[in-house]
Amino acid sequence: MLVTQIAEIMNGVTSEILGEGAVVNEDLSNIIDIGNQIFDATSIDNYVRSLVDKVGRVVFVSRPYAGGAPSVLRDSWEFGCVLQKISADLPDATENESWDLRDGESYDPNIFYKPSVSAKFFSKRVTFEVPMSFTELQVKSAFNSASELNSFISMLYNAVDKAMTVKLDALVMRTINAMIGETIHAEYGSAQLASKSTVKAVNLLYEYNNGPNAGSTPITAGAALTDPEFIRFAVKQMNIVRNRMAKISTLFNIGGKDRFTPVEYMNAVMLSDFKESADVYLQSDTFHDEYTRLAPADVVPYWQGSGTGYDFNSISKIDIVTPSGDTVQAGGILAVMFDRDALGVANLDRRTTSNYNPKAEFYNNWFKMDAGYYADLNENFVVFLIA
Repeated sequence: MLVTQIAEIMNGVTSEILGEGAVVNEDLSNIIDIGNQIFDATSIDNYVRSLVDKVGRVVFVSRPYAGGAPSVLRDSWEFGCVLQKISADLPDATENESWDLRDGESYDPNIFYKPSVSAKFFSKRVTFEVPMSFTELQVKSAFNSASELNSFISMLYNAVDKAMTVKLDALVMRTINAMIGETIHAEYGSAQLASKSTVKAVNLLYEYNNGPNAGSTPITAGAALTDPEFIRFAVKQMNIVRNRMAKISTLFNIGGKDRFTPVEYMNAVMLSDFKESADVYLQSDTFHDEYTRLAPADVVPYWQGSGTGYDFNSISKIDIVTPSGDTVQAGGILAVMFDRDALGVANLDRRTTSNYNPKAEFYNNWFKMDAGYYADLNENFVVFLIA
């Protein structure tokens, strides 16, 4: 064990703290231990200087990870593999002949009126596995007790579980991103996002600069999330759309089907930067937070990834090829609202298979996951963005 005398360093630190001397460069390399990957076997005691230092405590980095993706898990079933969704179109009204009776006319009650019914089938499934080998005999020499060995094995299982959670979260977000991409492409096509705002892809910045802020200096996307007036407008528009989606309409889904999304079936996901800006800039200067509070929503730090520094351009962006085969690059995405039936993870199946190798004395475990990730373009889905 290396022991370093630091009395002189500490005297200088004390002088800085008490204001008796200027702040100077400090060499912390003799104080702070950042650790080594391999233990130095020549480390010896400081008494007889011939005894090898021992490991006194073992700490396992085994913190559970709950994940942070929105919950879109749906039903699972044991037999069959296809998800079938059947819907009926609204029937048209006809004349009520009860109030148009004429002498000698025949009124036929036996006409057959065929209902308009359609079905969609979702049959794709994705799968992957995480393999890991376990052994006890060969690693016992590294620990002092069975308890330490069990903690080590538990840490490995926890690492696998975290890996599975991270990958499941990523697939959930890709499902949401797919619907974002499909919606933006359906609404804008090859047009620039800054050119307009639509019902299903609401460009809040465009609406604000051409509405309440018309005639004033337009605000930019970079300044929008620190502008209280814009944030109030954005929250108002989101709440309006939420109310509109509760009424039956064909305007809020790509397929043009008559759909409605009551509050209990509404899912909302918001970018954390927007959510926190709304909380700070709105609730800090009002005594009536019930009028400005955002509706309940899941919060995500980014849609696709953090980039290298969590800059807004990275966290608010998607760059994907949609399930329909269209390339969509879009930034400034703040939130989405959608019907619970618009997307989901169906038939999630996590399981583990194992095999013991008697010759080499180790276990192989394969941690497997299958699931169907679906997005239904006939269900309500709205994107909110600034561009």
